[in-house]
Amino acid sequence: MASVGATPGRTPQGPGPGEASASFPSPAPVPDPREAEEEEEEEPAEIHLCVLWNSGYLGIAYYDTSDSTIYFMPDAPDHESLRLLQRVLDEIHPQSVVTSAKQDENMTRFLGKLASQEHREPKRPEIIYLPSVDFGLEISKQRLLSGNYSFIPDSMTGTEKILFLSSIIPFDCFLTVRALGGLLKFMGRRRIGVELEDYNVSVPILGFKKFVLTHLVSIDQDTYSVLQIFKSEPHPSVYKVASGLKEGLSLFGILNRCRCKWGEKLLRLWFTRPTQDLGELNSRLDVIQFFLLPQNLDMAQMLHRLLGHIKNVPLILKRMKLSHTKVSDWQVLYKTVYSALGLRDACRSLPQSIQLFRDIAQEFSDDLHHIASLIGKVVDFEGSVAENRFTVLPNIDPEIDEKKRRLTGLPSFLTEVARKELENLDPRIPSCSVIYIPLIGFLLCIPRLPSMVETNDFEIEGLDFMFLSEEKLHYRSARTKELDALLGDLHCDIRDQEILLMYQLQCQVLARAAVLTRVLDLASRLDVLLALASAARDYGYSRPHYSARLLGVRIQNGRHPLMELCARTFVPNSAECGGYKGRVKVITGPNSSGKSIYLKQVGLITFMALVGSFVPAEEAEIGAVDAIFTRIQSCESISLGLSTFMIDLNQQVAKAVNNATERSLVLIDEFGKGTNTVDGLALLAAVIRHWLALGPTCPHIFVATNFLSLIQLQLLPQGPLVQYLTMETCEDGNDLVFFYQVCEGVANASHASHTAAQAGLPEKLVARGKEVSDLICSGKPIKPVKELLKEKQMENCQTLVNKFLKLDLEDPNLDLDIFMSQEVLPAATTIL
Repeated sequence: MASVGATPGRTPQGPGPGEASASFPSPAPVPDPREAEEEEEEEPAEIHLCVLWNSGYLGIAYYDTSDSTIYFMPDAPDHESLRLLQRVLDEIHPQSVVTSAKQDENMTRFLGKLASQEHREPKRPEIIYLPSVDFGLEISKQRLLSGNYSFIPDSMTGTEKILFLSSIIPFDCFLTVRALGGLLKFMGRRRIGVELEDYNVSVPILGFKKFVLTHLVSIDQDTYSVLQIFKSEPHPSVYKVASGLKEGLSLFGILNRCRCKWGEKLLRLWFTRPTQDLGELNSRLDVIQFFLLPQNLDMAQMLHRLLGHIKNVPLILKRMKLSHTKVSDWQVLYKTVYSALGLRDACRSLPQSIQLFRDIAQEFSDDLHHIASLIGKVVDFEGSVAENRFTVLPNIDPEIDEKKRRLTGLPSFLTEVARKELENLDPRIPSCSVIYIPLIGFLLCIPRLPSMVETNDFEIEGLDFMFLSEEKLHYRSARTKELDALLGDLHCDIRDQEILLMYQLQCQVLARAAVLTRVLDLASRLDVLLALASAARDYGYSRPHYSARLLGVRIQNGRHPLMELCARTFVPNSAECGGYKGRVKVITGPNSSGKSIYLKQVGLITFMALVGSFVPAEEAEIGAVDAIFTRIQSCESISLGLSTFMIDLNQQVAKAVNNATERSLVLIDEFGKGTNTVDGLALLAAVIRHWLALGPTCPHIFVATNFLSLIQLQLLPQGPLVQYLTMETCEDGNDLVFFYQVCEGVANASHASHTAAQAGLPEKLVARGKEVSDLICSGKPIKPVKELLKEKQMENCQTLVNKFLKLDLEDPNLDLDIFMSQEVLPAATTIL
């Protein structure tokens, strides 16, 4: 119970004079160091998708609760198998999929299959059917135009609002408009994010953004896994076991040096959306190359520090929209805006020929200065932290200042009032005080006397008894009633007026939400490119080059970005698969010679170039690659109910065979080993021959195999499309020396015995295995080992003798003929 009190004989000290207000553009004050990092609390993000399919076109829109934004994709053509829709689902992982109850057969079959995927990770979405009338074109337009959007100023007229929305939403894309209308209907009915709010509180929508999936490179989840682009593992901290996973040793892990979480989110988005857009890729590389120049290192470090203060602006705007703003939100918003202005000033001094610098310099407008100035001049950060509520600085509102002055001077005034009250009280009462309690008012407080036992004893003439608390009696007197009438409820009045000022300040901020959202977009982009530049500087990466005429890739002395960090020395290798010749590369070599690393290296360098990163190679030229397919690691899953080899075929190789084009990169490692050797070899040869039969439209294929019979039996046709490579080795006596260097040729043996010996198998087993292998290769019969045979003979003899000794020869019922026929004669074949 908060109170202000005064007791005669003791003069309480009021608070000290108010601190001078901090004004912009002086350096941003650092609020209380105990500032809670509440802005970084990651609320579980939910994505709700609405999709319509009609006449071969898709209309897609979804709502993301992490930034309270609606994303839409303009009407896009899709195949009857709905591959584009599947790509969207794989990327955003929606919690629910909303569609019309009136659908054609293709969509019905697709959604039925989607709902039946119990093994789907992370979780299969909920399928929601709404009546087709909810997706009507006119009613959808009406919903869009009548919505309550915080990013649209209230001063706009109806016509201006229509023109403004028309500049964002493509109203000529009818399917998209209908999908948006259905999504708004679903959001209003489900009340996403505002389930516990009053019904008049609408779902916050902070913006509409377009997303497209054109020019993207197709990469499936298996490829992301086997190339270790992402790798999640349990968090080692016991305090974070329930919160999920952390990033392990992965490409994303070593490149993610982002300072703000939205930069990390954008980097992950770029990784899930590798692109063929050469203009976009080169614009990213230009920024990285600029920051790699030695003279720009200090600038990069300064920008990196500023980016550390760019926080979760959409979450703050969402709280403002719902009137849930916290003290820490104002602190964080002020730091963010101030840092954004620092980024703008820095980028204005950088070359404006680089698009990103020009965008930051131009689009970080004076609205940011206005927001920072308002917050800096209005919000009392120290007072807000101390009282855990929004408070304003002096000289903002004279009425509030006057009431605070009265509240500050109240203790000494109440001391005088208490002294006068004591003069009129019973002499047995030793002392009294006058206190102020918010919402109750002024009360006279006296200590409880020993004679005051029953409730009736509390009555004092001229005073109204209120309550007993902590052995003190509280009364209303004529003077306290007069104080209530004269001063009122000062504390609540001050709080109400400051809340009104906070609401007005929120309105000013929300009216400029668009520039804050743009700040986050550009700052996160700068953060990602600074992170990539830092990694490129530390790891010695070089800039890749792009060629629209080259269909494959050319890599000079490339390195595996993860393996080179784990190995003491790493041998770089080149790769070239552009042009007509050598589109299919068959790589042979001993186990552990580096075949798999080479395949992954080619895939990772290509992937890094397609996300706009520098690459671990001396030189790299990347052509128009449209997809990367892999069959490198066998996936096992009990929930699928399929064998390992079936998964290899169904989910990996079959996907590559059915979808790879002449611009695709296919990486296959040890396919066929999961079944009978002859059958696996036959399937591998059949798959390669299928691609070779395509001629000039054959994909770019790297096949690593230990099936030397593939070459020895000449199962592949001869021609310029096929090139045979091997990993260079050298036999030094009984030792096998690996050079980890790719060269042209074919391995003459797998040297499995050497690998077995390195793995620690006994020498006898290794020698016997090598002997059997040599006999099979020479076509000679395999004979059992004589020593093992003698041991077995002696064991059988001993068994037969033991049985004979157990016979009772004096037993008249013993039949030795039966013993001879059933025991001795059968054992003779194994003894002799």
